[in-house]
Amino acid sequence: MSADLQWSIIRNNSAFIVRSLGTTLSRDPNNLSAKNSFKATSVVNKRIVGIKAAEKGVIMTTKSKGKLIETRMSRGSRRTMKAIKAATVGSFYRPDLSDAAMRKASVLLRSQKSKGAAKRRSRKPKN
Repeated sequence: MSADLQWSIIRNNSAFIVRSLGTTLSRDPNNLSAKNSFKATSVVNKRIVGIKAAEKGVIMTTKSKGKLIETRMSRGSRRTMKAIKAATVGSFYRPDLSDAAMRKASVLLRSQKSKGAAKRRSRKPKN
C-alpha cells in the first residue's frame, strides 16, 4: 500500500492523535515536531528520524528495511550535533528533518546539563 493511501486512512484515525485548542497534534514517539502531518509521522514513511532522551545523551532512531535502529549518542553535545547532521543531511537520508532533529537533540542535551551551584559573593557592607 502506498504511503499516500496509508496517510489518507490514518490521518484522522490514529491512536497517537491529540486535539488541543483547534490544532491536531501527535504523540508518535518518532515525530520530531509533534504535529500530525505526513512529513513528520513515522507510521507511513519509509525513512524516519526520531530523537529521544537517554540516561546520558540522546538516542537517534532510524528505519532500515522496516526495522527500527536506535543509535545512542553520548559523547558531548557538539559531537552529537555533528553526528545527527551527518546521518540526515550528509547521507541524504532525511535532510528535511535535519533542523527539527538538531533542535530536539539540543533541547534534550541542554536539559541534561547540571546547573552549577550559585557562587556567593561577599561584599563589604555599605556605610
